[in-house]
Amino acid sequence: MWRIVRPDSVDVWNDELVRTRLSRYYGILKGVFLPKFKIAKLVPVEVSLDSPENELWSEHRKASRDFGTLLSDLDGGKINLREVAVPSSISFLDLKIELAKRITQSCHLCERRCNVNRLKGEKGFCRLGKDSFVSTFFLHMGEESVLVPSGTIFFTGCNFGPCVFCQNADISSDPDNGQIVTPILLSKMVTSLKREGARNANWVGGSPTPNLHNILESMKHIEVDICQLWNSNFYMSNESTELLLDVIDFWLPDMKWFNDKCAFKYSRIPNYWNVVSRNHLVTHNRGGGEMIVRHLLVPGHIECCTKPVLEWISNNIPKALVNVMDQYRPSYLVSSNRDYADINRRPSQEEIEIAYKYADELGLLWKPIS
Repeated sequence: MWRIVRPDSVDVWNDELVRTRLSRYYGILKGVFLPKFKIAKLVPVEVSLDSPENELWSEHRKASRDFGTLLSDLDGGKINLREVAVPSSISFLDLKIELAKRITQSCHLCERRCNVNRLKGEKGFCRLGKDSFVSTFFLHMGEESVLVPSGTIFFTGCNFGPCVFCQNADISSDPDNGQIVTPILLSKMVTSLKREGARNANWVGGSPTPNLHNILESMKHIEVDICQLWNSNFYMSNESTELLLDVIDFWLPDMKWFNDKCAFKYSRIPNYWNVVSRNHLVTHNRGGGEMIVRHLLVPGHIECCTKPVLEWISNNIPKALVNVMDQYRPSYLVSSNRDYADINRRPSQEEIEIAYKYADELGLLWKPIS
C-alpha cells in the first residue's frame, strides 16, 4: 500500500477554495464521480465508422451533447450508473478514436498542421509516425500537491522546438529515446500506476499531443476508475481539443509566453499566443475548468510575459489555479549558445517576489499549489 510522503498533498484539501474549484476531480478521487472517459464509453452513436469525416464530426457534436446530459444526470444523482446500458455497438469513445486516426492520416493533431500521413509512416515536425514511444512511467511525487502521487507517463518527441532550456531535452528532442507502446500497453501502465496509488493518469512528455490517437485508444482498454490528466504545452489543434474535452478530467497546461516573439526565440513555435490562449479558454469554459496553469518565471521576462500572462488568467479563466514556477535553470542550449545569454541565469529573488506579489494583487489562487 502506498504511503503518503508529502503532507501537503493531504492538507491542501482543507483549503475551501481548492475544494470548490476542483470539486469534480476531488469527487473522482473519493469515488463519488465517474471519470469522463468511462462516461464516454456509455454514450451510443448512430453512425458507421466508415462514414465520411464530415458525417463523423456531425455525429460527434450530437454525441457530445448527449454526453453532457448523461454527465450531469450521473453527477447530480438523477440516474444511477446501473440504469445506463452499455452501447451494443459503437460508443462515443469509439468515435473519438476513429476521428483521431483520420486526423493522423493528414496530421493536424497540433497547430503545426504538417498534414503528413503518419499512419503510413510519414513524419512531420515531431518526427513521429504512427507509433508512440514512452521513455518512462512512474509515480511522480514532485507534481503539484493536489496531484501527487501522480501516475506520469512520459512520451518522447515534441511539437515545440523543443524549448532552448528544456529540462527533458533528452526525450523531447529524440523521439526514438523510449520503447514503442501500443494502446493496450498504455492501458496496462495506467492500471499498474493506479494500483500503486496514483491519483491520476498524467499524460506528459515531451508532448502528449502527437500521441492522441494512441492515448484515446488506450482508454478503451482501461477498466480502473482514474482521473485523466492532460499535461501539455497546449498547442493542440481545434480538432484535437474537441476530442479531448469529453474525456479529460483535469488540465495541466503551460502558459510560458505572452508574445509570439519570445515564444519563437526560445520555444521555436509560431503563432503561440493565439493558439495557446484559445485552448485555455475552451478547456476552462467547456472542459470543466478544473485546471492548474503552469507559468515558468523566465529571467528577464517578468514585464513582457509574466505580468501580462497572470493578468490574462485573472481576467479570462478565473476558476483556474496557478502554479507560479520559480525553478527555471539554464539547461540544454542556453549555457552553450550566446544567442540565449540573456536567460543564462536563474530568476533573481527580486523577480520571484515581484511575480508573487502581482499574483496576490490579481487575486489568483496560487499559494496552495506553487
